[in-house]
Amino acid sequence: MVAGTALAAPTPPAATQPGGPARAQSKVEAPKADAKGESPKAPTRELPSPYTPNYNGGARPPPSDKAPDFAYGAYQRGQYVTAFREATKRIETDRKDTAAMTLLGELYNQGLGIRQDAQKAAEWYRLAAAQGEPQAMASLGLMAMDGRGMVKDAKAGRRWLEQAAEAGQPSAAYNLALLLLGSGTDADQARAATLFRKAADAELGPAQHDLGVLYLQGRGVPKDPSRAADWFRRSADNGDLAGEVEFAILLFNGTGLTKDEPRAARYFLHAASRGNAIAQNRVARLYAVGRGVPKNLVEAAAWNLAAAAQGLSDAWLDQTLTGLTADERGRAERLAAERANVK
Repeated sequence: MVAGTALAAPTPPAATQPGGPARAQSKVEAPKADAKGESPKAPTRELPSPYTPNYNGGARPPPSDKAPDFAYGAYQRGQYVTAFREATKRIETDRKDTAAMTLLGELYNQGLGIRQDAQKAAEWYRLAAAQGEPQAMASLGLMAMDGRGMVKDAKAGRRWLEQAAEAGQPSAAYNLALLLLGSGTDADQARAATLFRKAADAELGPAQHDLGVLYLQGRGVPKDPSRAADWFRRSADNGDLAGEVEFAILLFNGTGLTKDEPRAARYFLHAASRGNAIAQNRVARLYAVGRGVPKNLVEAAAWNLAAAAQGLSDAWLDQTLTGLTADERGRAERLAAERANVK
């Protein structure tokens, strides 16, 4: 996590591993050689948390009938000095302006327009939280658990997350769900699923992915591959790489929805182009045998090299692609290098 929010980065799967819902262990069925190996662990991903850099949701003011929030508008446009000045002016005239307090906390937390100062961020968040501002509570919860701007205090952090989640703050509900899953009890898993649902209904992509995993595995909710596929699709629509890959896997295998290899290949290709190693490996295999895409060994080699550069090697692909000519391998290497530079 950019800002160190460990709770917001769910770990790769294992039904017995605490700390986050398991990533689906489903595999892309044939190409035949694919059936021998388990899907490698996916890289952890970042949840937009209350203090992730460039995440606008962290400072979003609550709905109001008041005049437009010029301070928050400046924040959205990247005019952070103006946002800081406007929020400060508002607090000078209204000591109960929780939206302005939360915005100042966000600016100090991220170091936007001013020098980063976690202690000052915590002070502003605490003032807003004391007046019931959910976003400030969520930020304080994570900061307390990380020991940022204050003494590390997991119990206090959890209390802030509980209050924020109760008030409907999506990232707080998500992080609290991760904590509950770590206990392994049936009751906690069921509550975790409910909290994931709250965050998922707020269109938080990682929460939609993790809720899909629970439906796929039957943890905390009845096992339902169809609902899992729907949540993975929504997660993908919201830009979550893990959800995109999981949806492609279910779509390719026809698990929970109608099998569609060309459509699955498009999802794999999109995730691969965004740098996901598992998707790059899957795309390489599809090109190697012509499933969902036309057979193209140069493309297969290029994507295999891209995945290997991230530590995901594939002996079957290495063997399959040994017959490439020097010219073909050179083209593949150039393509892989170009894709490695795409952010």
